[in-house]
Amino acid sequence: MQFWKPHSLATPHADQIDLRIGDRVRAVTDLPGTGRGGVPEGTEGKVLLANGFNWQRYRVLFDNGIELGDLDGRQVEPIGRAKRRVARAATRANR
Repeated sequence: MQFWKPHSLATPHADQIDLRIGDRVRAVTDLPGTGRGGVPEGTEGKVLLANGFNWQRYRVLFDNGIELGDLDGRQVEPIGRAKRRVARAATRANR
C-alpha cells in the first residue's frame, strides 16, 4: 500500500491536532454513520488518510467497522503513541 507524503505547506493551525496515517484515535462525540448505524463516543479507530491545507482533516476506520471522513479535533482525539507525540510537539511549540 502506497502512502502519500504530506505536502510541505500542510501544517495544522495552532488549534488543530496533527495526526499521521496509522495513528490511533478515539471518538469524542457520537458520530453518525452512513446506513450502518454510527460510531458511539469512545470508539477507537485508525487514521487512514490525513489531508488538508487550511483545515487538517482525517479519514478514520473505527473498530466497529465504520469508516468516516472529514473528521478533526472536534470529533476525534489521539490516543497511545499519537497522544504522546502530539503532546511533545505542543510542548516544543510553547518554548
